[in-house]
Amino acid sequence: MRRAGLMSALAGLIAIGLAALAPCTRAWAQTPAPTAVEDTMAQRMQACVVCHGKEGRATRTGYLPRIAGKPEGYLFNQLGNFRDGRRHNRAMNHLTRHMSDDYLREIARHFAALDLPYPPAQAHGLSADEQRLARTLVFEGAQDRQIPACVSCHGAAMAGRLPAMPGLLALPADYLIGQLGAWRNGQRRAKAPDCMAEIARRLSAQEVGALARWLSAQTLPLGTRPEAGATQPLPMRCGSGEP
Repeated sequence: MRRAGLMSALAGLIAIGLAALAPCTRAWAQTPAPTAVEDTMAQRMQACVVCHGKEGRATRTGYLPRIAGKPEGYLFNQLGNFRDGRRHNRAMNHLTRHMSDDYLREIARHFAALDLPYPPAQAHGLSADEQRLARTLVFEGAQDRQIPACVSCHGAAMAGRLPAMPGLLALPADYLIGQLGAWRNGQRRAKAPDCMAEIARRLSAQEVGALARWLSAQTLPLGTRPEAGATQPLPMRCGSGEP
């Protein structure tokens, strides 16, 4: 009798529990199946656009650079520099530290293939003398201090040069100033010989400021791509120019 009573009580508890779960069961049955997420590079790279802007195109505001349309070799080199500690950014160092060269190359190839509009030109606020100084550095350099013209490495349109020289126009002025400063004090490095570190140390603070603000204020038409690699040697040996 006692056993029968226990079994009856247990059956009652089970019935109560099933009754309580019935609304949940109906709700689960009515919940639509989760949407499948495509396993594509565009989907995976959504983590990048949080900082670098929609599709990696960024803007002039803030500190983060445009990565869309940069040469694949340049992007690959920079990802490797972050992974291997030659460049310092906590988020980028963390994100890349376990990535293989093959995967870094996939990421670089994805962003290099994007052909997206640049932001419109804007006022730079430079005086006539500052504009002249910036344009001289861009198109002529300062040969007496062994500073080559920017266009001799970064392309006639300053849109970059294959295989691994980046475009510089429309990048945030604060970013350009920060990167030149990082090269000057050794916080940013590239594969030896580190040509940009040498150039940055030869520039004055006034030149860095004028150059950064002038470059930031420019733009490029849609469809502008990095130009083909130079047939002549670069004006100075440069490890960062190699893919």
